[in-house]
Amino acid sequence: MMSDNIQKNNLKTILNIDKTIHEPARLLIMTHLYILESVDFIFLINHTGLTQGNLSSHLTKLENAGYIKIKKEFVGRRPHTILKMTPLGRKSFQEYRQNMRSALDNQPD
Repeated sequence: MMSDNIQKNNLKTILNIDKTIHEPARLLIMTHLYILESVDFIFLINHTGLTQGNLSSHLTKLENAGYIKIKKEFVGRRPHTILKMTPLGRKSFQEYRQNMRSALDNQPD
């Protein structure tokens, strides 16, 4: 049986989980960007299964939070969107991972 202090700390950890990152589609995007230095929009469509509109919406939320940088350019006449995680995004993702690990490790079997 977990002590009351462990349960309270566990609840506090769960309540402090970054909800911007925790949403499944954004978690998937952030995981890709954490592992890879940069990716393009088409790569994320192919690796997340999200539609263009859905992906754009999630990217906007991550950009507004300061977690990613979106660079739009043209290659020839075709638009090309490159995505990178910002230092704040990397730090926030590391904190998210640590908080999730802590919350899950302190659960009873």
